[in-house]
Parts: sequence; structure tokens; C-alpha cells
Amino acid sequence: MTIAHYTAVVERSATGFSVFFPDVPGCVSAGRNEREVFENAEEALAAHLAEMAAAGEPLPDPSTDIPTDPEVDEYCRFLARVELPGRAVRLNITMDEGLVAAIDKVANNRSSFLADAARDALAKRRTRIVA
Repeated sequence: MTIAHYTAVVERSATGFSVFFPDVPGCVSAGRNEREVFENAEEALAAHLAEMAAAGEPLPDPSTDIPTDPEVDEYCRFLARVELPGRAVRLNITMDEGLVAAIDKVANNRSSFLADAARDALAKRRTRIVA
């Protein structure tokens, strides 16, 4: 797993904060407070980069120096941490057939469902370790 840090620029908005990534055009997010905008920004960045990778688009490299734009009323900047999408690895697993059937009822793609479930479980474990 490769970790990258992209500069996020946060602006105040009428309902809280908005955020964009100069290195990743089109990737934006928002939040009602600072904590929410930081969390939402990292989620949006991960989703945006995953979509780019799935579409076969090259991922942008994070810049080391992003100049300020006089037309942007910056509240702050932060480095958003993201796990870069990697190549898919084929697995052979054993699972209860009833569980597989239940997954197939709710998911169009079994592999994506299991990958999402693994990411959610890992995020919960990380949260418990940090807390």
C-alpha cells in the first residue's frame, strides 16, 4: 500500500467549509465544521483517485509547493493522507455458501463488496487503536 499526501485548500462557505485539491482538478468536498471538512476531504480524495485509476487515467503526483491564489479566500491548508489505489490481486478464498448468497443478493460485484467491507473493518480497527 502506497500512501500519498495531497495539499487540500479549505475555504469558508455560507454553511461551513469547502475544500479543493489543486493537484486533483475536479475533486472537491465540504463540511459543516473543521473536523467534518477534513474527514470528508480525505474520503473525497480517495474516491476520486480510485475512479481515476479504474478509468485508466494516470494519477497526479502531489506537488511540494502550491502557490497561493489571490482569488481564493483560504481558511487553511492541510495535507490530506490517502492510500493510492494499487493493482488488483486475484485471491482464492473459502466462505460459507449462505454468506456468499447473501452478498450476491445485495451486490453487483462480489469482489468490490468484499473489498469495501474489508476497508470499513480496517478503518474501524484503526479508529479503535487511535482512540
